[in-house]
Amino acid sequence: MGGFLSFVKKETLHIVRDPRTMLIALLMPVVQILLFGFAISTEVNNVNVAVVAPRPSETIRQIAMRIGASSYLTFKGFIPASDIDRTLRAGDADAVVVFADDYDRRTADPASKPDGKPAVQLIMDASNTNTAAAGAGYLRQLLTNPEAFKAAPETRLLFNPQMKSAYNFVPGIMGLIFILICAILTSVSIVREKETGTMEVLLVSPVRPLRIILAKMIPYFTLSCLNLASILLLARYVLDVPMSGSVAGIVGMSLLYLALALALGLFISTIADTQVTALIISAILMLIPLIMLSGMVFPIENMPGILQAVSCIIPARWYIDAIRKLMIEGLPFADVLDDFFILAAMTAALIGVALKKFNDKLE
Repeated sequence: MGGFLSFVKKETLHIVRDPRTMLIALLMPVVQILLFGFAISTEVNNVNVAVVAPRPSETIRQIAMRIGASSYLTFKGFIPASDIDRTLRAGDADAVVVFADDYDRRTADPASKPDGKPAVQLIMDASNTNTAAAGAGYLRQLLTNPEAFKAAPETRLLFNPQMKSAYNFVPGIMGLIFILICAILTSVSIVREKETGTMEVLLVSPVRPLRIILAKMIPYFTLSCLNLASILLLARYVLDVPMSGSVAGIVGMSLLYLALALALGLFISTIADTQVTALIISAILMLIPLIMLSGMVFPIENMPGILQAVSCIIPARWYIDAIRKLMIEGLPFADVLDDFFILAAMTAALIGVALKKFNDKLE
């Protein structure tokens, strides 16, 4: 046991004395969580809106004031109908609201369309589809007249009523950071020993090979736990992401995912002979599938059937799904047991295959 602890101490000192490793392991996750939480946002704000009103009544002026008061819309003033095309092409407005001459009379009697034209039209610049879709949604909601549309539905948004993008990105970036950082650091560490020839020196020591591998993984697991703590604190107190579910469940699921990521790094180290190869496999080849097929950005339900099947072997898919349920929806841990057991099976399979291939190489 004393030899095993000596190897753990040796690897810990090696990591602490390497400022580049510490920088990657501790600073990069913080930068990424803040970048995705604040800088990269899917929320659409400041949609510029101009208004065409041949006869601006008091009702139309109140609507214009409501547009200006909205935190999502920016009122750019009244323009003549002849300037609609020029305003949109010049980028002075993203949308133009066109009111009919007799807007008040038509809204009082929605069935009245003497000239076949609607009481109000929305003309959107759809060159940016995200802005156009969001702006049209904001304006439809704002222009709905409760007196004229008696059957207008009431909309309720659950779990994320303010539609904050951080609620979506934080679980996703957690799944991305943990598996990339852990896999990269572990695979490169072991491959470096093989590449420099020091692995053979370690293997002739009295400590068994399995304990040597575990001794190299324990310090990285500890670093990953520090990352987990910092990310959860930033998510809760800086990005205001709720911890609606069990914190113990979130931590337990994350620790299992960290073990899986370390096992993946061990597996990569068995198929890579140089540090460059290990980096290419763990950082480049894994990055695209993680982002595209994990549900972090794109809904899995919208993918073709074959890609949905492929996504089942992406560990981040199950982790992100579980963390969203625990963190955002506030479900009990019992509701994510399926995800937990899938990740546990993946972890056991990776450890088994990696150790077998590692022992085969030793022979």
